[in-house]
Amino acid sequence: MTLSPAALLEDARSLTGDIADLRHRLHREPELGLHLPRTQEKVLAALDGLPYEVTLGTDTTSVTAVLRGGASSTEGSAPVVLLRGDMDALPVQETTGVPYTSQVDGVMHACGHDLHTAMLAGAATLLAERRTELPGDVVLMFQPGEEGHDGAGVMIREGVLDAAGRTPDAAYGLHVTSSLMPNGMFTSRGGPLMSASDALMVTVRGAGGHGSSPHSAKDPVTVAAEIVTQLQVLITRQFNMFDPVVLSVGVLKAGTQRNIIPETARIEATVRTFSTANRDRMTEVAPRLVRHIAAAHGLDAEIEYLHEYPVTITDLDETAHVEAQVAELLGAERYVTMPQPMSGSEDFSRILDAVPGSFLFLSAVPPGVEPVTAPFNHSPYAVFDDSVLTDGAALYAQLAISRLFSASARREAARG
Repeated sequence: MTLSPAALLEDARSLTGDIADLRHRLHREPELGLHLPRTQEKVLAALDGLPYEVTLGTDTTSVTAVLRGGASSTEGSAPVVLLRGDMDALPVQETTGVPYTSQVDGVMHACGHDLHTAMLAGAATLLAERRTELPGDVVLMFQPGEEGHDGAGVMIREGVLDAAGRTPDAAYGLHVTSSLMPNGMFTSRGGPLMSASDALMVTVRGAGGHGSSPHSAKDPVTVAAEIVTQLQVLITRQFNMFDPVVLSVGVLKAGTQRNIIPETARIEATVRTFSTANRDRMTEVAPRLVRHIAAAHGLDAEIEYLHEYPVTITDLDETAHVEAQVAELLGAERYVTMPQPMSGSEDFSRILDAVPGSFLFLSAVPPGVEPVTAPFNHSPYAVFDDSVLTDGAALYAQLAISRLFSASARREAARG
């Protein structure tokens, strides 16, 4: 039976060379942000000849591909499953030394998105070969701009959730890691999976002067320093430690010379929260604290609090479905439940805000490398092993197939 997990895995293994070749070509030519023309070209070539309805983005070089199942008895209202693979790279100079090292200076697939794209392209072939047996439609979401450019938000505005003519019943995303777990292991958890990401940007405005006469100036540097430390006190004294808030200052700059008090000081911080309540509260209390500290010293503070990505919250039932399908396809020992959320952020959270679904991680740590000490994603030394490509492609397809059948069965039962 072509729809059996065993047949699916066997067919995926027959594509190993093609999937790895695509991954290597993507890795050699990484691109940044929302505009990835060479990457889009490679994805379209991989889909060429397959029975997909392909739509290209207008504000991005995204690719949306819809596969119409041929076994639906309820045309126009059959179930839909969305699968997402992100495609963009990072502004990192690669130092891995792998044979397919980036040929673009200062740009690297340091987060493994080349694997996601190649695996989703492999799944496209596996699903197309089973099109006539599918009781619903599959939407493949090849997304640019995950790394801080909100590519998912752009694709939603451009209609990816309506690409099949109706909202997906479920959505799934997959992300590889270059450390933490042994090669080939999958993990996820129901509920909060990854934090929200926001930015706190502060310009403290004072009055410049000579360093020998600070009383004749209004020093923004000391005020900025106080703001940095008091933001940490704010978190420990106003937020429950069991619903964490993380604030890290990545930019703190002022002045041009040691004996000159500057007019301004700049603070830029990232804020991570794991609940909507804490996110909303930080939006209110952090700017208030900054403003009042500045005012207490007779200075002004210009404040921007920018919402970036919401909390990534997986659906409990869909995450249980993911675990069951990993077990069905690859064995129960290949999945572990994540004990706590990760403090990284994901724009797939926008998809999960709109559609029930789940997101899982797959370890691509090279065999023989210690996962605990291996360089993590975003490192110029991060290496992602090809051996996981086949399993990732097969799981993408398995999630779609199994979910289409379960949704179709529920709809038929509801009709009586």
